[in-house]
Order: sequence, then C-alpha cells, then structure tokens
Amino acid sequence: MSVPAQDSDISKSPSIYDVVNERSANNPNGAFLIDPVSSETVSSAQALERIQAIAANLENHGIQKGDSVAFAFSNSIDSALTILGIMYGGYLAVAINLVAGDSVIAYVLEHSEAKLVVADELAKKQVQPLANSCPSPAQILELKDIDTSLKSCSKLDECGNELDGLLMYTSGTTGRPKGVVLTHANLLAGGQNTTDAHQLTANDCGLCVLPLYHINAVCVSLMGSLVSGSSIVVPPKFSVSTFWDTIRAHQCSWFSVVPTQISYLLQNADNEGGDAAGCERLRFGRSASAPLSPDMHAAFEERFEVPVIETMGLTETAAQILSNPLPPGTRKIGSPGIGFGNEVMIADKAQREVIRNIEGEVLVRGSNVMRCYLKNEEATSEAITKDGWLRTGDLGKMDEEGYVYITGRLKELIIKGGENIAPREVDEALYSHPEVVEAGAFALPCPNYGQKVEAGVMISEGSSLTEADLIEICIKQLGKFKSPDRVHFFPELPKGPSGKIQRIKIAELVSK
Repeated sequence: MSVPAQDSDISKSPSIYDVVNERSANNPNGAFLIDPVSSETVSSAQALERIQAIAANLENHGIQKGDSVAFAFSNSIDSALTILGIMYGGYLAVAINLVAGDSVIAYVLEHSEAKLVVADELAKKQVQPLANSCPSPAQILELKDIDTSLKSCSKLDECGNELDGLLMYTSGTTGRPKGVVLTHANLLAGGQNTTDAHQLTANDCGLCVLPLYHINAVCVSLMGSLVSGSSIVVPPKFSVSTFWDTIRAHQCSWFSVVPTQISYLLQNADNEGGDAAGCERLRFGRSASAPLSPDMHAAFEERFEVPVIETMGLTETAAQILSNPLPPGTRKIGSPGIGFGNEVMIADKAQREVIRNIEGEVLVRGSNVMRCYLKNEEATSEAITKDGWLRTGDLGKMDEEGYVYITGRLKELIIKGGENIAPREVDEALYSHPEVVEAGAFALPCPNYGQKVEAGVMISEGSSLTEADLIEICIKQLGKFKSPDRVHFFPELPKGPSGKIQRIKIAELVSK
C-alpha cells in the first residue's frame, strides 16, 4: 500500500496573508530575517510593515490582484520580504533565474505575462532590455526605490488559499522550461512539511545559502521559517570560507544545502572551509535537490560531526516530499527517507502500486502538489493522474518500512545491450574516491550496444587522478559492463539552478 504521512495543518489557513499577520500578532518582537553581513535583524512586526509597504507599492504601479510580478535579485532581507510582499498583496510571484541565460529569461517574462519586475541594481541591467523586448513590456521597479512609508492599500484583504502564489519554471535540459503554478495552500503545505519533518520551532534559526529563485530556498528555508515562527539567516550567496563562521556567529540550528555544496565544504575543510567547532546549537544539516552519495554523506558526518538529513523534493511539490527522520529516529543512508505531509507510492507503467522492493515510478499526492503547468494542459494531464497523483519521473523502490530509494530518472536510464543501467550507480562508484568532487554518468549512442556509458567528473585541485584510475574503480565496484568507457574531466560540471548536475548537457559537451 502507499504510505500516507502526517497531514499539513497550516494549509488550512486561508493564505500567506493570514500567516504573516498571525506571526506578527503572536510574536511581534521575535526575530524573523537576519543579514549576516550587516547584522540587521528584522522582527515579525517589522517584516509585516515592510511586506505591506511592498504590496502597496505594487498597487500604486497599477498591478491588479492575480497579475504576475517577477522578481530578480540576489539573496537579502529585502529580497525575502519582496517575495512575501508580492504574495501577500494577492499577486503571482514569478521567479527569475539570472543564470538561466537571456533567452530563457525573455521567455519566462513573456510566457508569464509579467506586468512588473522587482529587481536589484545589478539584475536590472540584465533584465530591463529583455523586459522591453516583450510584446507587452514589463515595468521595472528597483528594490531601493520601494517606498517603505506606505503602510496599507485597498488590495490588502484576505484571499483564499487557492489563490496562485508562486510561478517557478523548471530547468529542463531540452525544450522550453515549464511554469509550475503553486497556490498559497501548496506553499504553506511545503513549509509545514519541512517544519514537521525537522521539528522546527520558534527557537530554531536556519541558514539559507541557496538562491531564492530556487524552490528549496523559498519553500524550505523561507516558508519553513515563516510557518514555524523561527528565524532565518540570509547571506547574499553560498561561501565555503564563511559558512561555518556564519553558523557560529548566529548560532544557527540547521541549514539546507545541495550535494555539490556538501562536496565543496568537504573538499575545502582543511584550508578555507574551517570546521563546525563552536556550533553548539546546530542540530542538523539538510541535503536535497539531488541524490547524496553515501560515501560523501558518511565522510561529511565524520569530518564535521553534524548529522545530514537526506531529503527529496520537486518544484511541482513545493519542495519536500521525502525526508529521513531526525536523530534518534532511523536514518537510512542512501535513502531520501519517508513521506512527510503527503502520500508516496511506487507504481508501474499503469500507475498501479507495486509490491515493496520492486522498482517503479515515484508518485506523490497531497496538498503540496502544484495546481498545474501554466498554459500547458497536455503536460499537466500527463503529470497529474485523475486520482491526483503526481508522476515525478523518478524511478525508485520502497522498503517494508516506507523508506524510498531513488534508482534513477525515467529519461536518464542508460540502456546498454537491453540492460538498464542507472547513472547513479556509476556516480556513486566514482564518488567513492575522496578526490572526486562532482560526478555525472550519461549515455552516448553505440553501434554495438545501442548506448554506452561515459561520465564526467570534477576532481579536487592538485589531484593526480587519471581516467584509467577512475575506470578501474568502477570496474571493481560495478563490473566491466556497467563501467564507463570514457571519463571526461571538467573544471566544473554543468548544473541547473537547483544544483542538479545536468547529464544531457555533459553528453552534449563531449559530443561537440
């Protein structure tokens, strides 16, 4: 049977408007957002005033409830408040990924029909000409030009939880990205699922080092902190050299990162990275967005003595769908855990549940599942079944205790001579060598077997590893048939905005 999990209660609240108001009323002086560079701290009551001012500014620019308002900026207190302000006023917040490339940004602005873009000074230079090129050019409002003296406006009324709150485009490796529409209910459920899985309370303080155009940062770090009444430290970007210092200075109790950041922290631990000494309040680190290599997982915990909670989430599910329990609960290395706040099922090609320990597609159902893909009924109907299950496209197995193990992606399976090879198997063999920082296996055409296995890697600075060394490691662990024919070295592997290594792009690079 599918595994149900604890229901999200916060999703029964009418909207983000209400949750922001309730937080300010219940604990007005409690810290909400912290800037580690300037040491500015914004309380719940101060956050409410600034959020209301942002919403009022948007109304003064002629924005109507339900209109799309894009945001483009680096992380900051003002950035976080702007995202909440857009939603608070009943507008649809559209995330702009500034590293996605001009053509993608232009597509997002046009496809979302953004009426206005809130941008910092640097982002404005990039976005303004793209906004001007749209059939209906979007206005640009700089963060620094927001009038914080505005306190209210006519649009600040209660709105239902089915109102669309966030539009975030998935980073597809081919074709145009799809616009994921998340309602207020979806977003609050995402924050509540994080709160439940990690037992967040008002005493917690998180560290947000992922960009706010990423679903993990918005739903796990920002929404998780909002609904739990806790605080969040928001540096402008991830930095290996300041990571542990920031946690020490603000006594953070948790952080959320992606596997590549775990790898960087581990590789640089003996020089600029430092260590976790003095981080007494740190309860756990959280890994998401891509599978975490068991060898890297174990090495990080041994080096820093910090438990890493592996999780799994999607843009389409307002982030988290699976999480390992906190200690002393059972954590299973290699598994992103069990369902929290949603049902999880492993299904066959007809979306029927399979028995335990049999591979199938991972399906999810719950209040965190997106409303739709914007202007794409066909993709929506393909992704969401009539029974409300979201097809994730991930392959996995579920054990007798409900823990899921991801074995690959439906579209990334390597089929060599009729045999399925999961790229992750090859990745983990490569990661078993401590000098491999990033690894990604992929398929290339082969006249004899249909497809062959190759891989791309990034190795630590000064390493003398050779291609032959890495192929030999794979042969010892996987056998010759599953091992890569070639291993290509890169200064850094191509990744999407969520930090996932993009296998198809590696294949494109080596095929040129």
